[in-house]
This record gives sequence, structure tokens and C-alpha cells, in this order.
Amino acid sequence: MSYLMRTLKQVVILLAIALFCVSCSKVPSLSYNPWQLVPLPTESTLQDIGFTSDPNHGWIVGSNSTILETGDGGKTWQELELELGEQNYRLNSISFAGEEGWIAGQPGIMLHTTNGGKSWSRIPLSERLPGEPNTILALGPQSAEMSTTVGAIYQTQDAGKSWQAMVQEAVGVVRNISRSENGKYVAVSARGNFYSTWEPGETAWVQHNRNNSKRLQNMGFTQDGRIWLLARGGQVQFTSAEDPEAWEEAKYPEMSSGWGLLDLAYRTTEEIWLVGGSGNLLCSFDGGQTWQKDQEIENVPSNLYKVVFVTPEQGFIIGNNGVLLKYEESAQAA
Repeated sequence: MSYLMRTLKQVVILLAIALFCVSCSKVPSLSYNPWQLVPLPTESTLQDIGFTSDPNHGWIVGSNSTILETGDGGKTWQELELELGEQNYRLNSISFAGEEGWIAGQPGIMLHTTNGGKSWSRIPLSERLPGEPNTILALGPQSAEMSTTVGAIYQTQDAGKSWQAMVQEAVGVVRNISRSENGKYVAVSARGNFYSTWEPGETAWVQHNRNNSKRLQNMGFTQDGRIWLLARGGQVQFTSAEDPEAWEEAKYPEMSSGWGLLDLAYRTTEEIWLVGGSGNLLCSFDGGQTWQKDQEIENVPSNLYKVVFVTPEQGFIIGNNGVLLKYEESAQAA
């Protein structure tokens, strides 16, 4: 009798698990796939993408000192080999303002061009720099803003000859750091257990506790200046439009997925793309209230960890092992 009861109990548990998985996996599928896989001459892990004032002329940087260039809007890419010595660099960030561009990476490297990348010069960095160069943003002629892996922020207005500290103290090792269009920053701590904010005029970072038990994965800014977050367990959340200190209800675009959500980007004010592990790609057409899944991209054997829209018509998704997806708007999306 006891054996029969144990068997029935196991069957009930298995049925409950099956029903739970079915109920959680009902994510609507996109009716079209606007992303196309672009062949690249490298399998290095890519980190960032940037374009000059010419929308056809762009660059990708990555690990193993990888630098790729396109002249046709990202349809094809060629590898550029610069004389950087024997050191193997992880190039994290690239940014252009017109034809003037910057590349930042680890350990301690910064490159600068004033002619759209026809030639690059190396910018010496102080050995006392807190952390390693993490992000770089071209601001205008001879001007750029750099953040480091411990949350130090610097600006140059003389093409990198000198750098001015924007905050008095670094925030500590960060998992990731994001900047809004008006110069505000949000940074996630290395362990994802808290986040910090800074805005121009403040002397120091302001630390914030996460609003629930789930560790933070990534944070950034919406097009209207609010903050979004991605947390463990597939959670997406936005700060309130009425109260920037309050958070809206958390969303779980795909409850049944065990893959983490890694990055988020806006194509328009309402259309958001969300990427994650194992080819996980989701889209919202209503500002993040409901989500649809791009099933075709699940076949791409890569973790997708960065999505960038240069313009609403020009977007890219970066994955590991040299994977690059290019946005090509279909008639259905127009």
C-alpha cells in the first residue's frame, strides 16, 4: 500500500511540474524575425559597436585586441590589425562623434582617431588611474568621458592630454555601468547586491539597496530618463514616471526560461528588445508591459549580451564567439 501511495505521489508531482512549465512557457511568438546573422572573420568575444557620422562606416571591438571595420552599414566586416605590442587587450568600448573616435580597454589602453579610423594614436594613461578603462563616450571635438571598472569618471577636453575627475571617490568594482543622454550614471555592484547612481554636479555616488531579494544583473536608462533593471530569475522592472524613487511592478517576460536576461535597448519610445543567454531574444511593443519571443534566434548558438540601436533603423546584437546580428526592418514591422 505504501509503495502505491509513493508512486501516486510521484505521478502527481510530475504532473504538477508539467502543468507549471506549460502555463509559464506561453510567451507569444513574433510574427517575423528582423534579425539576420552576419558572418564575421573572428570568433573572439565582441564587446561594443560604434559608427562615425557616416551610417555605413562602423567599428566593432572585442577581446584578443579585435577591431573590425565595415563600410556598408554592417553587412560585411574586415579585421584591422593595429600594432599594439605583444599584450593581448580586451577592447571594451568604442564611441564616435563625427569622425573623431575613441577606444578604451584593458589592461590600461586608450586609442584615439580624428579621421574616422584611418589612423589611430595611443593615449597614455596614468598608472594611478583607479581601476581599468571600462566605457568611453565621445562628446565632441577633443572631448570624451571615460568610466573605469571601479566607477571612477573622467573627462578630457584636450584629446586625452589631461583628464578631470568628475567624482571624488570611486564606487567600487562594478558589474556594469550605464550613462544617460544627459550625463547621469547607474552602476551595478560586482555581486549584484546593490546599485549606485551619480549625476553631474554631485561629488560622490549615491548607493541604493535593491528592492527585492533577486540579485541585479544589469541596469540602464529608458528614453525618457527613467531607470530599468534586469535581475536574476528573468525579472524586468522600471522606475515610475510619476515618482523616480519608486519602482513599477516587476515583469517576468519568460517565467519558464532558465537563461538570464543580460541587456535591454529601445528601438523606439515603445519598442524594446531584450537579450539573454542561449539565443534568448524578446520584444515588447508597449513599453515593457507585454512581451513576445523571437523563436528563430533560439537556434543561434550564442549568449546574446548586448543590443545597440544606432538609429531606429540600424541595430545590432552582440554575442560571444564572434556572433553578430543585424536588424533589418521588414514590411510587417514598418
